[in-house]
Amino acid sequence: MLKAAGIDPAVTRRVGIASYELEINQVIHSRGGKMRYRLSPTRLVIEAEDSGPGIPDVTRAMTEGFSTASDRVRSLGFGAGMGLPNARRVSDEFSIDSAPGKGTLVRASFDLASKEGTNR
Repeated sequence: MLKAAGIDPAVTRRVGIASYELEINQVIHSRGGKMRYRLSPTRLVIEAEDSGPGIPDVTRAMTEGFSTASDRVRSLGFGAGMGLPNARRVSDEFSIDSAPGKGTLVRASFDLASKEGTNR
């Protein structure tokens, strides 16, 4: 959809990376969730909301390499602790709201109007 709209391929790639990382986090760490995409002519916002156990220490979870993934998940090649940091790195704006027992809501926003390089 973004490609057809003529969005800069580098921005489209960043949206794909964030989508993948947030979806994999839901599969690995939650009991289910939803991914919502809100698209306007100038902005795309991904909302990844899950009904998981929540994150007790968001600061630690945002640290590259920190992971609570099981050994089984790691044996499949996932759970390296880069999902949330990667999603933040490729986003123009990023926020996360989580607490134990509450689940998690992540918002990753992308400026679609500017060319890559002007805001990254």
